[in-house]
This record gives sequence, C-alpha cells and structure tokens, in this order.
Amino acid sequence: MDKAQLRTAYKKRRQALATSEIEELSLQIANQALKLPIWKGTYYHIFLPIESHKEVNTEYLMHILQGKDKSIVVSKSEFKTGELKHFLLQENTVIKLSKFGIPEPVDGIEIPAEKLDVIFVPLLAHDKKGNRIGYGKGFYDRFLAQCNPKAKFVGVSFFPPEKSLPSEKTDIPLHYCITPGKTFRF
Repeated sequence: MDKAQLRTAYKKRRQALATSEIEELSLQIANQALKLPIWKGTYYHIFLPIESHKEVNTEYLMHILQGKDKSIVVSKSEFKTGELKHFLLQENTVIKLSKFGIPEPVDGIEIPAEKLDVIFVPLLAHDKKGNRIGYGKGFYDRFLAQCNPKAKFVGVSFFPPEKSLPSEKTDIPLHYCITPGKTFRF
C-alpha cells in the first residue's frame, strides 16, 4: 500500500474504536511509557489529541509528566508556513480549537525546538524500523528536523507496527513507539 492508502486504512481502524476503548488503550500506552529510559530531561513536548480523529488521549501521559515535575510543551500549527510553534503549558494557558479542530495554545512562553528533550509524536501508522506515517502535511518532520540531535522521538499508536512503510528522505524516524501492549525501540 502507498502512504495515501495506509492513511485511509488507519483512519478507518481508529474510527472503529469506541470511546471507552480509546481511554483504556491510552492508559495502557501511558503505563508502557513509564518503562522507557526517557525521564531525565526537562522539556517534554506532547500533542493535544484531535478527538474527532480518535487520537491517543495524551492526558494520561501529561499526568505522568506533571507527577515527575517536567515542563510540558504544546504546539500551535502555522498552516501558512507549515511550521509548529511551541509553548510552555502552564495553569493559565488558554487552549482553543483551531478551525481544523486541533486543540492549541492561544499564546504563551515560546520554547525553541532545540530545547526539547523528548517529543511524543502523533501518527497513523509505524513500522518495525521506526518510520511513521502522519496526516501528510509534514509538520512533524519539519519540527523533528529542528530538534536537538540528542532529543528522543516517541511515537504513540493503538496498533502494532507494519513490517515496512514507504519512506522519503525528509521523513524523520522515531526512537521508540509505544503501543498498548509493547514498546518498540529503533
């Protein structure tokens, strides 16, 4: 299958999940994350899930980060430039849905990508080599390319990996991908 076909197939798989399944699987993913050697950093980037796309609920991961007293960073999509801007998530951070249904900070303290230690990456599909397929706009590949070379990229997925996915030179591979039952290291 090509990337477009894989996106369609994985969107359908996600849409078939009940809300209760998403919550249970998201909690299992958070519990798996605790086993990773990623907890010595300071700045942790996390995506806020698009509910209509039935993405992994990252609230459980955020609770872990707060419990470990980590600085949580969230992004705002700049569709005109294809870039993400990153903001420190604080108690007074106002989150609003964009016109695309993405929960985003209105503004705040901007954090450069180079400062981030761990990035939790949304995806539709991943493979056994750490390649991933997102929604196809390239936001995360451009973002990950700006990060410190020591930063760790951690995908989260409800589903096990494909054997192999089509990839391009601009695709940035993951270091880990967490699924409900297993964590994959690349």
